[in-house]
Amino acid sequence: MDIEVRLSKTHGFGVFALRDFKPGEVVIAWNTSVRLSHEQAEYVADAEKVYLHPYDAHSYVLVQPPERYVNHSCAHNTEVIDFCDIAVRQISIGEEILSNYETDGAGLSFMCNCGSLHCRGAIGAKKTSEISP
Repeated sequence: MDIEVRLSKTHGFGVFALRDFKPGEVVIAWNTSVRLSHEQAEYVADAEKVYLHPYDAHSYVLVQPPERYVNHSCAHNTEVIDFCDIAVRQISIGEEILSNYETDGAGLSFMCNCGSLHCRGAIGAKKTSEISP
């Protein structure tokens, strides 16, 4: 395998490159075999709900390891396209694989603490300064 899951300084566990990846290369092809209807998703444990990703208009994918451990960063090195994490720049061996949760299609909203110089502060929601009174 070209990646491994281990402890991350970014958040909990993370996914790390075991080789170099070039821009445009597939880093992780998601396992989309665990699909749940909207009704089934209601019964997923709260701790697992953060791993639900829209699949189509009628179902979700329950994101599996290792892709469920790809952390967010505003200075991401992959983007999700067709349920694959694709390198958007050169990724070096040992580097953590990071995605942009704001554009991955999951629709998550949270305050970001990624620490990048260009951190947007809020993901998936308008920042307080952008909300009209």
